[in-house]
Amino acid sequence: MRALMVSGDRSGSGKTSISLAIAALLSQKMTVQTFKVGMDYIDPSYLTGVTSRPCRNLDTFVMAREDIRRIFAHGMQGADLGLVEGVRGLYEGAESLGDTGSSAAVAKLLGIPVILVVSARSITRSAAAIVKGFQSFDPEIRIQGVILNNVSGSQHVRKATEAIEHHCGIPVIGAIPRQPDMELAMRHLGLVPYLEGKTAPAFLERIRSVVSMVEKHIDLDALLDLAVPISSPPDSDPFFQPADTQGPTIAVALDEAFNFYYADLFDVLKAEGAQVTTFSPVHDPLPQADGYIFGGGYPEFFLPELEANERMREAIRERSREGIPIYAECGGLMYLTGEIRTRAGWQGREKEESSRMCGVFEGSTIMPARRIVSYVEGESDGRNPVGPGHFRGHEFHYSDVNLPADTRFSYLLSRGKGIRGQLDGAVRDNTLGSYTHLHPVSSRNMFSAFVTLCRDQSRG
Repeated sequence: MRALMVSGDRSGSGKTSISLAIAALLSQKMTVQTFKVGMDYIDPSYLTGVTSRPCRNLDTFVMAREDIRRIFAHGMQGADLGLVEGVRGLYEGAESLGDTGSSAAVAKLLGIPVILVVSARSITRSAAAIVKGFQSFDPEIRIQGVILNNVSGSQHVRKATEAIEHHCGIPVIGAIPRQPDMELAMRHLGLVPYLEGKTAPAFLERIRSVVSMVEKHIDLDALLDLAVPISSPPDSDPFFQPADTQGPTIAVALDEAFNFYYADLFDVLKAEGAQVTTFSPVHDPLPQADGYIFGGGYPEFFLPELEANERMREAIRERSREGIPIYAECGGLMYLTGEIRTRAGWQGREKEESSRMCGVFEGSTIMPARRIVSYVEGESDGRNPVGPGHFRGHEFHYSDVNLPADTRFSYLLSRGKGIRGQLDGAVRDNTLGSYTHLHPVSSRNMFSAFVTLCRDQSRG
């Protein structure tokens, strides 16, 4: 059992496409468990798709050190190789003078080496200076190898490789040509989610092209030689062990419109005793359950379908009024408002359009708005389905939600921008909707409170 990290010298270095291809190729030979540094749903969806094992997130801002070790060990059960994809540049994080939230912090915590992806477009010898600088910036980080990206020919590769190997003392194990085939399908908040795109032949063909390109230009045996042995994790961790008792049924919205979930959510809910089922707000009727979770996603790309499923929308509104616990994040929050309005000019629209949504919260969602990608920190006052407590999470949206002036909010943020300034977590009856995304391990107490409320309501 071995592990390593693939990180980049910057955002846009190509590490996502390269990590995806490496995971796909090595999964043909062994069991690969992937991880993603940072709070991100979309990159993990690709890594999950090509390995058939749920990718798990690791983040030193949101999670305690012990939680990261626990998630890593839990994920590694039954795996031959742990492959961690970094976030942005290796040293980018939540702070300018510290490494909290960075790939480097995770690499140090887990004691794993780094393969650095360097965008070598228009540079040769300077690539060695970049690598040398990354090596010396934090001597605790073990950069063991380099993959060059965006190279333009054999001379380019030769010069950059010779410079790096001479001045930095580590091998260049691959050099990827500059080609548009290495670019995956993009959208306003990043890549198109794998669950949504996998039904399109062109989407899958683009992934195959990326994998084929990497296979030709990276030495996978050399990469594996750089991975370090790690100790085998315990067979089970009580933290993730499913409860023996039969608990409440919680239905999770999961389809092409709502699929932003951390893999650990399903483990945590089951460990709390919940019976978990999934359903589609696009295609299905609402199932009977003791509680509902609506995660994030891209509901704005499925507005006609969501509006057409009137039976679903009415049932959600009715169940909310009955006091059935409902928890919604971001895209889920948008779906629970009265309407989603899209401005003229967005996605080629000639005029502003409006689509009716559930109406659990009076008010509307406006698309597009200022793009928000940020860490969040705050306090929950407890007058909501997830109870009181301090939390850290993140926000990831391109919309504004406008709710009535008398809306009750249960989150007060000290960092981040909520629905209304520092106010987030709108509450009505036993329904909570927020822009804040919580991680189920670091916010275990809040998800535990939600399961408990669902259990109490079902018995009541």
